Amino acid sequence: MEAPLSIEQLYASYKPLLFSLAYRMLGSVMDAEDIVQEAFLSLNAAPEPERIRSGKSYLCKIVTNRCIDRLRSAQKQRELYVGPWLPEPIVADDSDLGDDPLQAYVRNESVSTAYLLLLQQLSWVERAVFLLREVLQYEYDEIADIVGKSSTNCRQIFHRAKRSIGVRPPVDEEAGSASRKQTEALGEHTAQLVNRFVHALSTGDLGTLMNLLAKDAALYSDGGGKVRAAVRPILGAERIVPFLAGILEKAPPGFSYKTSVVNGQTGIVTYVDGEPSTVISFHVENDLLEAIYIVLNPDKLGNVR
Repeated sequence: MEAPLSIEQLYASYKPLLFSLAYRMLGSVMDAEDIVQEAFLSLNAAPEPERIRSGKSYLCKIVTNRCIDRLRSAQKQRELYVGPWLPEPIVADDSDLGDDPLQAYVRNESVSTAYLLLLQQLSWVERAVFLLREVLQYEYDEIADIVGKSSTNCRQIFHRAKRSIGVRPPVDEEAGSASRKQTEALGEHTAQLVNRFVHALSTGDLGTLMNLLAKDAALYSDGGGKVRAAVRPILGAERIVPFLAGILEKAPPGFSYKTSVVNGQTGIVTYVDGEPSTVISFHVENDLLEAIYIVLNPDKLGNVR
C-alpha cells in the first residue's frame, strides 16, 4: 500500500485543479484562491489526516461546499448588482507559462467568458454536480459523497444541467488529439477575428467592424456601479459599432491596449497611464463575433497587469 501524500505534495498536485473548480463555480479569481487556501488549511488541521482515504476527494468536497456557502452569502449582492455581471477575467500571456504550473494549467483548462456565463444559469448544486462529472470526470458515487445527495439523484441533476446549458466545455489536456486540434483551430480563428477587430476599430474602419459582427451580436459591459458602463446589454451590430467608435473617440490621454489571453482565448486589455482599465473578451459563432464582454469594474481587475 502506497504511503499517503504529504500536504506539500497534495498542494503541488491539486492546487490547479481545485482553483479551476472554484473559479468555475464562482467566477471570481480572488474568492477561488481564498477557498483553495482554506481547503488546505482545513486538511492540515484535520485531527487524523492519515485516515482520509483520498486527499483529492476530501479537498474537492471542501472546495465545493465552501463555494456553495460563498454563493449563498453573496446572493443578495448579486441581486443588487448594477448592470450585467461578468466573471472576473483571468489574463495571461506567453511569459506567464514558463515557470508557473498554475498559470499553465489555467491557460489550458480555463473556460471562456461565454461558457462561465452559461454555468451561472445553473443552480449551485447543479453547477457543482455538472463540473465534478463533466470536467473532473468523477463517478456518481464520488459526487454523491461530495454534495450530500444520492448517486441516482446526482445522475439526474447532471443530465438536467447538461440539457440546460446544451454545450460541452473546452477540451482539456487529457482529451484526444483530434479534439485538441479542433479546439486549437477554433482558438486560432478567434485570434484572427479579434486581431481584425482591433485593427478595424483602431483605424476607424466601421464597415469592416460591421462585417466582423453578427447582426444580432450583443455587447455586455460590467462596471458594477463603480465606473461608468452601459447598465443594459447593447444589442445588434448597428448599435454596437457606433458605441465602440464613440468610446474610442473619448479615450483619455495615456490610453493604450494590447491583445492577451483572456480565459484561454484571445482578448484585449486596455490601459490608462499603464494601469489596466478594461478587459475585453469575445464569443465566436459561425465565423462572426457573436458577443463582446467588457469588464470595467476595478474590483475585478486586481489580478490584471
